[in-house]
Amino acid sequence: MKVIYIHQYFRTPEQGGAVRSYHLAKGLVQQGIEVEMITAHNQPTYDQRWIEGIKVHYLPVPYDQKFGFLQRTWSFLEFVRKSKSLLKKLSRPDLLYITSTPLTTGWIGLWAKKKMALPYIFEVRDLWPEAPIQVGAIRNPFLIRYLKGLEQKIYREALSLVALSPGIGAHLTQVCPKQEVALIPNFSDLTRFSPQEKDQALKNSLELTDGLTIAYTGAIGMVNALDELLELAKMARDRGKNWNFLIMGEGSHLELLEKRAKDLRLDRLRFLPFSSKDQVNQVLSLADFSWISFAHYPVLKTNSPNKFFDALAAGKAILVNHKGWVYDLVKTHQLGLSFLPGKWEKAFAKLEQLESLPDEIRQMGKKSRKLAETYFSKELAISRLTEIIQPNPDTTQGDVADIRTA
Repeated sequence: MKVIYIHQYFRTPEQGGAVRSYHLAKGLVQQGIEVEMITAHNQPTYDQRWIEGIKVHYLPVPYDQKFGFLQRTWSFLEFVRKSKSLLKKLSRPDLLYITSTPLTTGWIGLWAKKKMALPYIFEVRDLWPEAPIQVGAIRNPFLIRYLKGLEQKIYREALSLVALSPGIGAHLTQVCPKQEVALIPNFSDLTRFSPQEKDQALKNSLELTDGLTIAYTGAIGMVNALDELLELAKMARDRGKNWNFLIMGEGSHLELLEKRAKDLRLDRLRFLPFSSKDQVNQVLSLADFSWISFAHYPVLKTNSPNKFFDALAAGKAILVNHKGWVYDLVKTHQLGLSFLPGKWEKAFAKLEQLESLPDEIRQMGKKSRKLAETYFSKELAISRLTEIIQPNPDTTQGDVADIRTA
């Protein structure tokens, strides 16, 4: 069986960032399925490489998180155009596996189904266009109406849909009640990430104190609400705490965040450059808590963030700033604390208590790792995807309903 996997932002663990597609595609190859990946890179020409048995096609389509609306739109459309052109040249697959964002990748599926009679499975990572509508990035009523119609058509024409969280799955069922929806959340790499002793050399190089260390490792954009982590750092400083704060990543709001941290004179806050997953694991080794945050829009409660699953695998206690699926998991399994709007004083007081209870923090971290091992291993995700792509009548995919609260 041959699958062409389409993901505009495909990355490997060495590159860092969101590596879901790397692990899923590699897993499919290990199951005997031929996989070709169509993606993009910021180089002037086409390139093709073999990565862990995956034939990866790199299309020359520049993209940067700092791009404005028009630049992003051009990048999305150019990737669609060049993907169509490449598909005509490749040997025919049995199906396409297309992942968003952006939603525009769905155009490739619609076109391939109509012009080449190719079925496609569509994976929904984030709710488009609902997310940019709620954050105010898309306001034109005609464009909103068009994008919602496109969303429904992409979902309706797909062979089936894959959702990354229960909230996303509920939305897909609401938009297309008759469509089959499978739940395959983001997952933990239990081999690359593991509970470790603090990297003393790194700790010394960053001049960290022996106080609590709170780390964020992920995208630094408008929706990531890292201003709230800066507020926590300021709150800790003003109350005489020698706590450390680490922010590792890249994104459109990095420079603004660095400037604000400097203006606030947050001396115990360190910014670290975006790097590989191994480097993320090193940074997490220093952390007592991993910070998981999003801006307070309803649509963002459905997110399935990679940084959360990395932290679970690393055995870290969690601090979460918003309600939603992640909050439910943290609360149900006692993985950490929530810093919800209007409840910071109570949460801060609890964090102060935990500072003198390191064994309790370690217990939270052990529960995180256990949750990752039980429900969110990459092997389990690969097994579910394989069953969707290549159903075996003698086996069942397994009940994933418990993932809603795990």
